[in-house]
Amino acid sequence: MPDPVSYFELGGQDAGRLREFYAELFGWKIQTPLEAAETGDYSRVEQVEGGIAGGIVRTSGNMPPSYVMFYVAVDDLQAALDKAESLGGKTMVPPMPMPIAGGEGHIAVFMDPAGNTIGLRKG
Repeated sequence: MPDPVSYFELGGQDAGRLREFYAELFGWKIQTPLEAAETGDYSRVEQVEGGIAGGIVRTSGNMPPSYVMFYVAVDDLQAALDKAESLGGKTMVPPMPMPIAGGEGHIAVFMDPAGNTIGLRKG
């Protein structure tokens, strides 16, 4: 069975404006930003029937000023990164605990041969 897309993330320097924009445009229910040292400004987008949950984050530091990324659910993060590299991809973020929601699960990020960043998620 193929690995499913399980989460999305939108990033921008004005996360508040992004929350307002997407709530108004699509009627998304977006939680109040989580405030923690490791998350900065991060809000969860509620999952609706037929869709997936997501997040909106304020970008800072070494992050790109804006981005859209989806996460694919996999059983083994390192195995997926190894396979991506064998196919011409590059690991950007090695497996690490999720920095949101109390560390439920783990994530990793790779870049595909065209330069797109794709997230991997377990848990």
